[in-house]
Amino acid sequence: MIEHPNSIIIFTDNYRVFNLIRQCGAKCRSTAGTEPPTRSMKPRFQITACCESDKGLARSHNEDTCLVNDADRYFLVADGMGGAAAGEVASALFRDTVVELFSATPRHCLTGESVDELIGECFQTAHARIQAHADEHPAHKGLGCTAELLVCQGDRIAIGHVGDSRTYRLRHSRLEQLTTDHSFVQEQADLGIITAEQAENHRLKNLILRVVGSGEKLDVDMIGSDVVAGDIFLLCSDGLTAMVSPAQIEEILSYEMDPEIKATLLIDQANFNGGSDNITVLLVQFTSP
Repeated sequence: MIEHPNSIIIFTDNYRVFNLIRQCGAKCRSTAGTEPPTRSMKPRFQITACCESDKGLARSHNEDTCLVNDADRYFLVADGMGGAAAGEVASALFRDTVVELFSATPRHCLTGESVDELIGECFQTAHARIQAHADEHPAHKGLGCTAELLVCQGDRIAIGHVGDSRTYRLRHSRLEQLTTDHSFVQEQADLGIITAEQAENHRLKNLILRVVGSGEKLDVDMIGSDVVAGDIFLLCSDGLTAMVSPAQIEEILSYEMDPEIKATLLIDQANFNGGSDNITVLLVQFTSP
């Protein structure tokens, strides 16, 4: 158990976490409650990113994937589904499609509008390729993935989102969910039919309404955000959010630790809380140069 003054208690029995925190030393202090900086922020930032994925405690293999591309400043998480190893095929097809299309597009040619177009093309191309794979491999029928794709450009970011993986932003030690789940229970909650508390334990909680690779038409949510120094963006699969509360996520991300340590803490917290699914965490941190 790790305790910090005025903090939520973080439980872990993993010695790796203790060693990482000990190495962090005096930097491991909370920034919760600090006042937002008042001076103007520079429009360009130093970006530090990392990702970590774990199969969890209940699954025999990992169908999630994640990717950090520092050079082209794009970052992704995909959570595969379909069984019989089909899920990891779907998430890999999404990842490889993104790499291919970004590699074919010079970074200097990307403007705000063209970034959105490229993100949309990545999702639509992956959607078609996953469906083609299912046609060629009947044993993999029903495969697909949820996905988050974040692209940095100057002092803004753009996010493409499908499914119940999520993107959050931590700003001034306050966590905000930027994406909306494409799930049955989220739709019911939005309509006021069920409460948020009922959605958490609903028997149809895992019924996803939008999946890359499923259905004739794929609608992709596009979300934009400005960036200020100190922002941390979290992309994650539902294996994290099903096990770790927003309050715990906010607490862990608010400590002044290296992103790698925070990612490890989040993964281990999810496993300590049950680890019922694959868990993937990707962090993108913006600091003044």
